[in-house]
Amino acid sequence: MTRARLEAFSDGVLAVAITLLVLDLHVDPHGKQSLATQLVAEWPSFAAYLVSFLVIGVIWVNHHALIQRANHVDRLLLFYNLLLLLFVTSVPFTTSTLAGYLAVENAQDLRVAVLLYGASMTGMAIAFTLLFARVSRFEASEGQVWSPARIRSIVRFGIGTILYPVVALIGLISAPLMLAIYGALSIYYMFNQTGVAGERAGGGD
Repeated sequence: MTRARLEAFSDGVLAVAITLLVLDLHVDPHGKQSLATQLVAEWPSFAAYLVSFLVIGVIWVNHHALIQRANHVDRLLLFYNLLLLLFVTSVPFTTSTLAGYLAVENAQDLRVAVLLYGASMTGMAIAFTLLFARVSRFEASEGQVWSPARIRSIVRFGIGTILYPVVALIGLISAPLMLAIYGALSIYYMFNQTGVAGERAGGGD
């Protein structure tokens, strides 16, 4: 298995997952409510869509940067990658479920929807950390010296495995706050990737 084939397969899956998100955005042109009123009423769908799109998009960017560091691909790396894609492909379902129960007044079902969404986010964080650790192990076995930027990147992605389930628990109290924090974390990882780009460009993050 070549690195290019791994990336091509992953890119295809990520593209499908991120496209499916938009299918749950809709309005009824024949409804009694105005378009503006419908758009306001559908805010949970738009908010969940925006956060999930951002999450998958950032994963795609960081996944590309990480795989560029892998000098070879082994079976364990492939399975870690499949685990990541497993949770990524669950995001359209958990996103639409969360958006749907945000729009109705059923606290018990909303909590279940929050936990489902949090499970997707946490699963992606864990799988990406495993993927990151595997690539880092390749580098260590080849005697590469790790720069401070790479060490910081390992810490950042490791902390994510703790932060994401904590945010899911916060969602049991406030689902909108959970979405806002997940969005903020995605923006954070947008500017703090795997460290490889900064090193090749001349150092730093």
